[in-house]
Amino acid sequence: MSDHLGELAALGTAVCWTLTSLFFAAAGARIGSLVVNFVRLVMALVMLAGLGWATRGLPWPSDASAHAWTWLTLSGLIGFAFGDLCLFRALVIIGPRLGSLLMSFAPPLAALIGWLGLGETLTGGQWLGMALTVSGVAMALADRAPAGTRAPIDRRTLVIGVLLGLGGALGQAGGLVISKHGMGSYDPFAATQIRVMAGIVGFGAIFTVTRRWPRVVGALRQSRAMLFTGLGAVFGPFLGVSLSLIAVQRTSAGVAASLMALSPILIIPMVRVLHRERIGLGGVVGTVLAVAGVVLLVR
Repeated sequence: MSDHLGELAALGTAVCWTLTSLFFAAAGARIGSLVVNFVRLVMALVMLAGLGWATRGLPWPSDASAHAWTWLTLSGLIGFAFGDLCLFRALVIIGPRLGSLLMSFAPPLAALIGWLGLGETLTGGQWLGMALTVSGVAMALADRAPAGTRAPIDRRTLVIGVLLGLGGALGQAGGLVISKHGMGSYDPFAATQIRVMAGIVGFGAIFTVTRRWPRVVGALRQSRAMLFTGLGAVFGPFLGVSLSLIAVQRTSAGVAASLMALSPILIIPMVRVLHRERIGLGGVVGTVLAVAGVVLLVR
């Protein structure tokens, strides 16, 4: 099992991101997605500080090298601030279905960046597994929304939305690979803490420029939204992101990103039960392809 710890951690990340998406959706409907993203990082920072104090005697990653601080900070800015900002703007402009489909480009982008930057290579079976997983996720996502559920948008807006969606995928892929380069053998939870601090600084700058701080203050008064945000922070930047760093530490970035991309597949049975959404043939076939891809990636 230790030989596949990276793959298992990536699958654990997908499970965490499935749960956190449900909690953040509930919180975002009340206080807005950008506010949720900032508050979740602050909550996660407190959790990570407590964990570091309890397990390493260090509430802050003061033992990290200058190399780790530099690259993990860059990773946090690219992954959390740039990537998330692009993704959430894309979701608003072109909708969650197309936005999520564009995020399916993250695994091949991670494999490409890992090959160019870190010299990582994949076997033929891993390339096939990644292709099946990404194709299955894309097929399942394409099946999720019936035609006519969203008003048509003009070509210029569509192009902007697509570019933002690709920016989100690039931010996620680049942040993952840069994290691997910066982390090395360093503690993944402490490495996550550095990334989270960088993300807080990035979002803080965005809120300052856009003058959104009053929204943050107002959101703190909404106890139910804070409850959902706190639960999302546990499974998102606390456990989920930390598991993602364990994954890239133990396996290639492309394989890890492919397994993490299973979150939309895992959420299908949940939305079927909770929201009674229809699951069409594309969803079923996509799930089968994704599972086949997982088998190839972890065998």
